[in-house]
Amino acid sequence: MQQQPAHSIIAELEEAVRGGSSAKRVETLRQVTDLFLNDGDRLSDEQVQVFDDVLCLLIARVETRARAELSKRLAPLDYAPFEVIRHLAWDDEIAVAGDVLTHSSRLGTEALVEIASTKGQSHLLAISARENLPEAVTDVIVNRGEARVIRRLANNASARFSETGYSGIVARAEGDDELVEILGLRLDLPIKFLHDLLRRAKDAVRARLMAIAPPALLEEIKRVLNDIVRGEDSSARNFEVAEQLVKLMKELHELDDAAVFTFAEARKFDEIAAALALLNDAPTEMMARLLEGPRADLVLIPCRSARLNWPTVETILRNRPAPRPIDEPTLKVAERDYRKLSMETAQRTVRFWQLHNRIEK
Repeated sequence: MQQQPAHSIIAELEEAVRGGSSAKRVETLRQVTDLFLNDGDRLSDEQVQVFDDVLCLLIARVETRARAELSKRLAPLDYAPFEVIRHLAWDDEIAVAGDVLTHSSRLGTEALVEIASTKGQSHLLAISARENLPEAVTDVIVNRGEARVIRRLANNASARFSETGYSGIVARAEGDDELVEILGLRLDLPIKFLHDLLRRAKDAVRARLMAIAPPALLEEIKRVLNDIVRGEDSSARNFEVAEQLVKLMKELHELDDAAVFTFAEARKFDEIAAALALLNDAPTEMMARLLEGPRADLVLIPCRSARLNWPTVETILRNRPAPRPIDEPTLKVAERDYRKLSMETAQRTVRFWQLHNRIEK
């Protein structure tokens, strides 16, 4: 059968676009698509451009179902018309954009970053399943994606992550056992992030990872867990995951008194230290030394500067990892002193500590 490029149906196309019914436009779209699918891999660049122009004209005038059908048919093609793919990928309807976002090789990193930065969660979910996602794209998804998106991205073995991306996605695993398991099974997860992940994981999650990990990864998980149990790195603590978490919470306007209270109830003192540090613009290590030191009165200062309410401060003092639990008389004195402590004095003291890089013993 002799090849018939799109030129041969231009008159029919113009008639369909100008005055044809919706059904006629859809039928014309299918005819043009069929022509392209039959001959597209043999067409010259100029002929592909004709198809691109024709299809772009048509998809602007057909309903969602027809655009979705076109997306499904063109998404797997390495030679698909570029502009059509771009239009389909930017479509607000995920039924249209989804296949192209997940499968089309015609979408470059720049386009994916733009779409991931501006479209909704369904579009992010589709992008998260793409093969060989570059770091620039995964950085955006880690920052913007909700839980289901992050899990799909973590499950994408070919996705590549930057240092920031790994740090962010491990921080997002806080309280998400399913995500901890998914990340724990990634062969490319750097050892320091695996350590942070397993250090915070529940015993049940650790046990499940040990049960389902492939042999090569199992040995690495065992070594990390042994390091955690022995506390070999206790002198060089890594607050990176906690800092990433509280930074994200602040960006989402969720880092408040209630959040710190929740950390205190759960005895998550890396997170409390990171939260107090961020709220006081101070080093996390300094806040950790305060929380774990012998003097309860010094803990009051960054808490007041961070505008925490007394019930939250009390919970911190009762649960903090101090040499001895705080007794009731000391707690009563602390409450009295906290209510008397002015915001100005607390902030000035924190600034003094930072300037001189020391805390009273």
